[in-house]
Amino acid sequence: MAGSEARPEAYVYDAVRTPFGKFGGALAEARPDDLAAAVVRATLDRSPQLPAEAVDEVHLGLANGAGEDNRNVARMAVLLAGMPTSVPGSTVNRLCGSGLDALFAGSRALETGDAQVVLTGGVESMSRAPWVLPKPSRAFPAGDVTAVSTTLGWRLVNPRMPKEWTVSLGGANELLQQRFGISRTRQDEFAVRSHERAAAAWAEGFYDDLVVPVGEVTKDEGIRPGTTVERLAGLQPAFDPAGTITAGNASPLSDGASAVLLGTAGASAAVGHDPLARVAGRGTFALDPQDFGFAPVEAANRALARAGIGWDAVGAVELNEAFAVQSLACVDAWGVDPGLVNTRGGAIALGHPLGASGGRIVGTLVARMSAERVRWGVAAICIGVGQGLAVVLENTDAQEAGVR
Repeated sequence: MAGSEARPEAYVYDAVRTPFGKFGGALAEARPDDLAAAVVRATLDRSPQLPAEAVDEVHLGLANGAGEDNRNVARMAVLLAGMPTSVPGSTVNRLCGSGLDALFAGSRALETGDAQVVLTGGVESMSRAPWVLPKPSRAFPAGDVTAVSTTLGWRLVNPRMPKEWTVSLGGANELLQQRFGISRTRQDEFAVRSHERAAAAWAEGFYDDLVVPVGEVTKDEGIRPGTTVERLAGLQPAFDPAGTITAGNASPLSDGASAVLLGTAGASAAVGHDPLARVAGRGTFALDPQDFGFAPVEAANRALARAGIGWDAVGAVELNEAFAVQSLACVDAWGVDPGLVNTRGGAIALGHPLGASGGRIVGTLVARMSAERVRWGVAAICIGVGQGLAVVLENTDAQEAGVR
């Protein structure tokens, strides 16, 4: 009967990323298009049976497209990675959520039957983000103009925007701290755990199959295993002299790229192996711009509802740690066991190259679900200007995996 066939579902087949470098650090000389090409090429190399021409689309996330990314960095990556010129590339920009939004776009293409295999992910070089100048409305202005950094946050703000919406990202999260009363000590303790867990994960070999080297750079550059609450307590507030947010309990500026290979169930023959996880539910949410750190709460709740499960079924959570305070606010609101959140470290330690972070948390989540024998997992991310995204994944080995 026409229309009776089941809708195709989207699956994760592989995930890989570069090491994440510090701002001005080991990856600062690497162009963003080259970083993106590196993970695209690595993904194909890891599935040698998959013909490059069988990839129907490449969707990559990018928050800054004003420089060497050439606006459509996905197409640049396709060409630089040596893929056939027949493979299309599309760049997604939802700021910090760009990489996860790219996965959303790719998974929808699979579910509608528009594609069988899609490569998603994202990239950011915050070190190489350019300065921009406002273009004059007429020739030869007599006055000076100011170059504006595109690295992070608002720039060239429309004067019609209410001032409470355009506070800095840190200033917005100080407001969140005041709203929920999350202490400086809790934030510093959270940050220390991020570094400890990241260092332990690397030492245990957890990241060995998730990260591909870029030249001589083989590991994430920002992890500080010797960090203590006492050391962090000595740092000065970064945004408000009377505030609680410091360079130690917020994610750093970073460089890096990530990739997630998606396909339908029938793509396993072309890819050469079975899928790792099913995309079970997606969620988006938006609220007042200054409250962006709290947006993952409802985004994840919506994704869970679409997956048909509740928080009691979730065994692993990857929440991008933009700031310790907003991460704690989200975990508190979900009521989830903090021991299930970011067990292999988070962005405070690993880094947060904006467009790449969505792919990172998905890749880490899939690896955790396999290693920890978990059936259901959630990956969520907050986004500047008041948005949040989340995805629910189901371990394809669910019948054997532990259900929590």
